[in-house]
Amino acid sequence: MSATIRILGIDPGLRHTGWGVIEQSGMRLSHVAHGVISAATENSMAERLAEIFECVGELARHYQPDAAGVEETLVNANPRAALKLGQARGAAMAALAMAGILVSEFAPRQIKLTVVGTGTADKDQVMFMVQRLLPRAGEMKLDAADALACAICTAHHLPAELRKRGAA
Repeated sequence: MSATIRILGIDPGLRHTGWGVIEQSGMRLSHVAHGVISAATENSMAERLAEIFECVGELARHYQPDAAGVEETLVNANPRAALKLGQARGAAMAALAMAGILVSEFAPRQIKLTVVGTGTADKDQVMFMVQRLLPRAGEMKLDAADALACAICTAHHLPAELRKRGAA
């Protein structure tokens, strides 16, 4: 019998940070929970980052994942937006590290390639495949679907020490 590995996926954002928790038992993936952390836009940057940090920390304490995956920041034509998004990502990663959770980072293209089969998939295609791979997840927002996709990608790229534990 395979041990179960719990994985938390994070899709960071300053307004909406998606999160999703899955379990992997052998090759089987199952949905545990998902949602979106919505930071109040009227708050200062520091207050929004603190809220992301606290909420991700609470998710880590509540779900006690064995591993976590966080989507990397896509650097595009707007470097200022990328820097701000990177701060939200940093707040989430710091909360996970403070909880003692192994954190992996994945480029959006790698997540899409793992879940959909093409690195150029759009958000609707990602959501479609997440709902097919995790049928018990039900309805979800795009941010939560992206976070569950990140968790699925993390499951496919688990470090050797966690894979051994899962195969035990």
